[in-house]
Amino acid sequence: FQGIFVLGLPYALLHSGYSGLFLIILTAALCCYTGKILIACLYEENEDGQLIRVRHTYEDIANACCENLSPKLGGIVVNVTQVVELIMTCILYLVVSGNLLSQSFPYVPMTEKTWSVIAFVTLLPCVFIKTLKTVSKLSQLCSLVHFIIILVVMTYCLTQIHQWSWAKFRLSIEFEDFLVSVGVIIFSYTSQVFLPTLEGSMKNPGEFRCMLNWTHFLACVLKTAFALTAFLTWGEETKEVITDNLPSFLQTLVNLCLLTKALLSYPLPFFAATEIVYACISRGNHSNYRSPLFALGVRGSFLLLTLLMAVFIPHFALLMGLTGSVTGAAMTFLLPSLFHLKLKWKKLSFLEKYADISVFILGFLCCLAGIVCSIKGLLEVFR
Repeated sequence: FQGIFVLGLPYALLHSGYSGLFLIILTAALCCYTGKILIACLYEENEDGQLIRVRHTYEDIANACCENLSPKLGGIVVNVTQVVELIMTCILYLVVSGNLLSQSFPYVPMTEKTWSVIAFVTLLPCVFIKTLKTVSKLSQLCSLVHFIIILVVMTYCLTQIHQWSWAKFRLSIEFEDFLVSVGVIIFSYTSQVFLPTLEGSMKNPGEFRCMLNWTHFLACVLKTAFALTAFLTWGEETKEVITDNLPSFLQTLVNLCLLTKALLSYPLPFFAATEIVYACISRGNHSNYRSPLFALGVRGSFLLLTLLMAVFIPHFALLMGLTGSVTGAAMTFLLPSLFHLKLKWKKLSFLEKYADISVFILGFLCCLAGIVCSIKGLLEVFR
């Protein structure tokens, strides 16, 4: 929940004003809700009225919803959406790493793309990651680095408390600027891709809903506190990535911490994407598709793909926005609410149906608005 997108939240407040604070809270509540209904789709009642886990993945849920059309259609759609989102995230980490290295060593005559290649070399050991246990250790280090960054930024902001003024908040907002804020805030909460695996791995899955409530509540508090203190410190001068506002003696330190965080964040989406693809390919009976060497080839191919896209695709940030508007909104809002309605329609109360339909419509509008803004940006650049 506390990923690199958190560093863009103060900039989101710049464009959304007081409505941005409300949006941070509302998004936390909605994402928590869609996480719960997604997990509810994994279970069915038996003859005794007990809930039994009959599905295990997002793909299983999708296949169950589309079984009348095609037994595997839903799973294919979900897997493609997941892989695209995860791979785009990996590419973003490489792009960010190149940018941070370029800023940290401005006197070295190298382009950002060259720095991205150097960052890529440090990620080569990812092809040997076989279990989630290794990824979890790297993610733990990533979380530690992240809190160091947040602590440094907030400590500096608190030293500037004498400059704070609520007058810096905007009452009126421009629609397109507001949509930028919506995208940043929503994508800072997305986690639905990992929830079925997480719930299935819990020692006591009955505590999942409680865990989801607490994590979303704490994430909301931390995001609000961080965004608010940073925006009150810099006001109209707030930059897209808040660390760019720091004085030079802190900026280099924080940039290197951010670089470490980006590199440590890469293995999780990379591992998830390659596991999905490898599982889909190796379902056949051919033994060659289940060999360790073939798995190594899949991971190596994906690693190389992320580098090539990071280096050679122009205007990647806009393309990322376009893809994210589709995949992020779909995985977070559209599909969970749609699947819940399809699988549980007869057992849902009127209010539950109303809530699911409202979330679906809201997700559709966010998706549509994000697509329009991203395409508009791409057209302006290519002109």
